Amino acid sequence: MSERKRYRRMSDQPIVAVQLKLDTDGFKYRKWGGEQRCKANDWLVDNAGDVYTVDAESFARTYTAVGQGTYVKTGKVWAVRTGSAGRVTTKEGSTGYEAGDWLVSNEEDGSDAYSVSAEKFEESYELDE
Repeated sequence: MSERKRYRRMSDQPIVAVQLKLDTDGFKYRKWGGEQRCKANDWLVDNAGDVYTVDAESFARTYTAVGQGTYVKTGKVWAVRTGSAGRVTTKEGSTGYEAGDWLVSNEEDGSDAYSVSAEKFEESYELDE
């Protein structure tokens, strides 16, 4: 794999999100080829029809409210294009990816990672120069 570079999400792509401020043990669900886990205070996100959860701490660091229930990702990310298929461990579980997809992390050291398909990455992110 090549070196990670810093990107930013395009600001014209808000998401809809609700924080699960409930007295709950959370829940499990299947997505991205694996079991995902949601905890109390995590966020339920609708990203242009792609629905998933985001860890509460990660969401607080990387998203900014732009309206009632709408947010944009303002935190920078570091990403690298994959050369082969694999799995990445996420805060919610794990995600499978194909060759040519992108491994994206909210931290420069590669932690707080997830994968994004090549098509979605190119539609959603731009190099942060």
